[in-house]
Amino acid sequence: MEYINHPFVDEASSYNNFVLGNSIPSFLWKDLPHPAQTWLRSWVAGTVLYFLSSFVSYFSIRFLVHRGRLAKDTLPPNKAMIVQMLVAMKALPMYSALPALSEFFVEKGWTRCYSSINEVGWPLYFVHVAAYLMVCEIGVYWTHRKLHEVKPLYKYIHAVHHIHNKENTASPFAGLAFNPVDGIIQALPHLLAIFLVPTQFATHIALLLLEGLWTANIHDCVNGKSWPILGAGYHIEHHKTYRHNYGHYTVFMDWICGTLRNPEDDVKKGE
Repeated sequence: MEYINHPFVDEASSYNNFVLGNSIPSFLWKDLPHPAQTWLRSWVAGTVLYFLSSFVSYFSIRFLVHRGRLAKDTLPPNKAMIVQMLVAMKALPMYSALPALSEFFVEKGWTRCYSSINEVGWPLYFVHVAAYLMVCEIGVYWTHRKLHEVKPLYKYIHAVHHIHNKENTASPFAGLAFNPVDGIIQALPHLLAIFLVPTQFATHIALLLLEGLWTANIHDCVNGKSWPILGAGYHIEHHKTYRHNYGHYTVFMDWICGTLRNPEDDVKKGE
């Protein structure tokens, strides 16, 4: 298949060379087709980010924030965290296909991505980022909600996440413990956004990486009282009720659609 010599290819190649060149012997990847290199780079970077963010989150919460004062039954069992790691590791190769696919579309010139912020200027760039995040906020809310409401989707796809990440076993390592199809479905709004919204290419990649950091954060079981950010306190409520707090970064879609449940509600109801 002939590959278009689009300017984005050079940019993506520089990312591939940086990540793979610093992690894998060159003979294992240099002769791979460009899309395969991009997929491998996404897999390697995603794996490193997963373990780094999860370990940092777990140990900082346990030993720095709470300094060992957390009750024993509030800490996820080691066995649960190991299972979560194994589920995530099985899924990560497939997760990595979506970033590789999105970059393929960008490199073909089929999306609304642009390379440099100078092409639009900083004020418009921030408008684009806000619009991109809005598409993701709405898209993730509805994909996540339908994964619960459509029984076959829940039974065969989304249940994996809830089986391994109940409210008493959730940990930062639970963030990517999904059926791989589930993870791809919930990340699809990122792919949709670059067809709808002008998006700087490097920002699109950075926001995909932010997903990894965010998923560790919202499963760390610490209620940071972060309104309107949908942090761990809100997300653990989702793992308790299965019917609330489907949102992504904020509580706005849950508030608009009537599915918001505040972490304090349990205390008020004496639960």
